[in-house]
Amino acid sequence: MSWARTKIEFLSSPYWVGGLGLGAGIMGLAGAVLSGLGETGSAIEGAVTLLVLLTLHVRFITETPARRAGSWWIVAVQAWLTYLPLPAFGAGWTPVCGLLAGAMMVMAGRIRSVVLVLLALACGPVMLAAPDSSAIDPLWALSAPLVGAAEYAMVSLAKRAGRLGEARTETMRKAVALERRRFTRDLHDLVGHRLTVLVLKVQLLERLVVEGDAKAREEVGETLELLRSLSSDVRAVAHGLRSSTLAAELGSARALLESARVRCQIRVACRDLPGEVEEALTHALREGVTNVLRHAEARQCSVHLLERDQMVRLTIRNDGVRPPRRPGDAGQGLLNLAERVASLGGWLEATSSRSGQFTFSVYVPRKK
Repeated sequence: MSWARTKIEFLSSPYWVGGLGLGAGIMGLAGAVLSGLGETGSAIEGAVTLLVLLTLHVRFITETPARRAGSWWIVAVQAWLTYLPLPAFGAGWTPVCGLLAGAMMVMAGRIRSVVLVLLALACGPVMLAAPDSSAIDPLWALSAPLVGAAEYAMVSLAKRAGRLGEARTETMRKAVALERRRFTRDLHDLVGHRLTVLVLKVQLLERLVVEGDAKAREEVGETLELLRSLSSDVRAVAHGLRSSTLAAELGSARALLESARVRCQIRVACRDLPGEVEEALTHALREGVTNVLRHAEARQCSVHLLERDQMVRLTIRNDGVRPPRRPGDAGQGLLNLAERVASLGGWLEATSSRSGQFTFSVYVPRKK
């Protein structure tokens, strides 16, 4: 079914319609010329000359010129083959001036020349000035500008359709690349965070079981709930949906940090944030808490969400900072977060002190 739909779209595209109309017009004109040559006794010579002329003409109007005008010499040869054989082939040769008019209009369109347009319009009527009027078909001579204009319209339609098709393909390619980038970023920011928490939960559960702590059953329940959340997050990433709110993430951050024996203080002094700002801060909170658990031996952590002069600031401060494995290694999570925040006109800041205090701040304007 999809194959049939693709074929129908191709056959109905302007590119195909333009090419079909152009071919039909050239064949019709060639038929008129051959019919006229049959009455002169020069049918064979005329047919060979017409074949050469049509070959050059089709090559010129369908080429992708390396230079602006293209193969201009073809038009010169075509003009020679249009006027020189007239005394030998007679009035039956007159229709080919329409092809010359079309080629000159195509060249005029390439180099943006008004002079060439005027010459194209005159290349048929100028035949009426021939000394022997019996060698000219007046109707075809006067119709040459119309034939040339029709051919130019067909050529322009086909080429513009081709450019539009290329532009559409490029747009689709960029859309696929952006969607792949979104999927990769969300998978890292959301699912990666959940997996980190899951590893910590399993480690805590293992320690509680070894110690015979009664809290092990509670941790098993929380771990199962975390696995369910992870499954939901994967579906949300696949479909491009938001899977959590900032308020829910604040509660989750407190519970997670306290389960890891980190005392947590949360202060919120702004409400009703725009959706895109809340989403960016949710990812920032998730990334900050993940980094506290991964890269620090924290005992205290504070999360402050404040707003001043239409600027929202999320600050996460913790102790117990360990030195980084590699200097300057920001990690993919912070790069993803910086990309999200920058798209809203915000920025990140991170500072550390000699006493092991680390402060991570995200600034996002309420209105972009």
